[in-house]
Amino acid sequence: MTFRPLHDRVLVRRVEAQEKSSGGIIIPDTAQEKPQEGEVISVGTGTRADDGTITPLDVNAGDKILFGKWSGTEIKLDGEDLIIMKESDILGVVG
Repeated sequence: MTFRPLHDRVLVRRVEAQEKSSGGIIIPDTAQEKPQEGEVISVGTGTRADDGTITPLDVNAGDKILFGKWSGTEIKLDGEDLIIMKESDILGVVG
């Protein structure tokens, strides 16, 4: 299935949570916090101003991003957990 976000929305794949602490302790799934880092899968066309001009988004597919803990809406697409969020929920680009 293909999915294309609209307007100022972004489709993000969350990075995998680390299963071990820096000291080597294995962290069970129930105790792991969801990472606040992800990779942009696809982006919408941008925001439309009152005069009809479209301003493209500042992020592109493939960008590594940081986002807020409660940002976006989680969806399941082709068996994969993804997040749809507005560009304003993105805190910054890593890299």
